[in-house]
Amino acid sequence: MDDSELLALLADLESDRVERKASIGDHEKISQTICAFANDFPGYSRPGVLFIGINNNGSCANLPITDRLLLDLADYRENKNILPFPTMTVQKKVLNGCEVAVIIVEPSDAPPVRFRGRVWIRVGPRVSLATQQDERRLTERRRTKNLPFDIQEVFSSTTEDLNLELFKDIYLPSALAPDILEQNGRPLPQQLMSLRFTTNREPVIPTVLGILIAGKDPRQFFPGAYIQFLRIDGTELTDPIKDQREIDGPLPELLRLLDEIFQANISIATDITSQPVEIRHPDYPIVALQQLARNAVLHRTYDGTNAPVKVYWFSDRIEIHNPGGPFGQVTQENFGQPGITDYRNPHLAEALKNLGYIQRFGLGITLARKELQKNGNPPPDFDLSSLQNLLVTLRRHP
Repeated sequence: MDDSELLALLADLESDRVERKASIGDHEKISQTICAFANDFPGYSRPGVLFIGINNNGSCANLPITDRLLLDLADYRENKNILPFPTMTVQKKVLNGCEVAVIIVEPSDAPPVRFRGRVWIRVGPRVSLATQQDERRLTERRRTKNLPFDIQEVFSSTTEDLNLELFKDIYLPSALAPDILEQNGRPLPQQLMSLRFTTNREPVIPTVLGILIAGKDPRQFFPGAYIQFLRIDGTELTDPIKDQREIDGPLPELLRLLDEIFQANISIATDITSQPVEIRHPDYPIVALQQLARNAVLHRTYDGTNAPVKVYWFSDRIEIHNPGGPFGQVTQENFGQPGITDYRNPHLAEALKNLGYIQRFGLGITLARKELQKNGNPPPDFDLSSLQNLLVTLRRHP
C-alpha cells in the first residue's frame, strides 16, 4: 500500500476500513480493531488501516513514533490473544507532515478471527461484537483454496469420527469467552464450523484440526500422530530398554499423558553439603521438557509422513525427534532466535494456546533455555542438518 492510498484513506473520516488513534493507551480497542479488520465483515477483500498518532478529526496528535512503540504494535500479532494470527504489517510514515505509525491488516482467509474468545467486526466506522448471524456469514465466507494444511478437510472422515463430548466439555470453554458461552444458543454444527473443526459447506467434513484435537482415533487418519517414548538403560539405542510407550489420542489427552510420563521419569537429587539449606535438583527441569516436546507436536508435519515424534530418554541425555524441519521465515541460520517465528500449523497453535499448552507464542525455546540454565543443565542442542527433521538434545544435570 503506497503513500497516496494511505493519504486517501486518512482523509476519509467515515471509512469502515480506517481507524485513528491518538496514542496506544487503549490496548483493548486496538486489539478489537485489528480483529475486526482481519474479519473484513463488509467483504471488501482489501486491508484495513489503523493510524496511530492521528486524532479522531484527522489532525496530527504529535505522538513520538519510536522504535519501542513500533515493536509494541508489532507484538499485537502474536501476544495479544488475537486468534488465528492476523496478517499485518507495522510501518512508520510521515503523512501530511505528521509522523504516524501505520498498522495494515489483511483480511483473514479463515474467519472468524477472535480476540479473547470474542468475534469483533466493523460496522461502518465503529467496531462491535458479532451476532450469531454475523459469525455464520463470516464462517460461510471462509475460502477453500490455499488454506493451511491444519484446516483442510479430511475427506475420508465424518463427524462420527469426532468426540463431541470432548469438544463441548473441554475445548469450547477454553476457546470462547465465558459470557459468549452463557448466551450461546448456537447449534453444535455451527460451533464446530466456527472453530474450524469442520468445513463450512455441505457435506460437512472434519478438518485436520478437528481430527487432531477432538478425533476419537486421530491415528486412523494420520498414522504418525503419536509420540514414541523409550527409556533406555544406557547411552546407545542398542542398550536395554527400561520402558516403552506409544502415546496417542486427541492432543489434549496425548499431552496430558506425556506430562505424566515426564514427571514419573525425572530424578531429583538433594544437595545437603554445599549450602546450609537443602537444595533439590531434578536431572531435567519439567518446564523445559514440556516446551520442547510441545513444540515438536505443534511444528511437526502431519502430511506425507507416518513418522511419530520420538522422545528417547538415555542415561545421559534426552533426544526429541521432530518429523518437521524449519518452516516459512524460520531457517537453519535464524532458528531459535527470539522474535523469529512461523507456523506450519497456525490453527493448531491457536487450539493449543486455547487449551493452555502455550502461554505466549514464539517463546518456547527461549523459556526452555532459561529453565535449563537455571537448573544447571547445559543449553539444548538443535541439529537441523536434515531439512525434513529436527533433533533436540538435552543433557542431564551433572
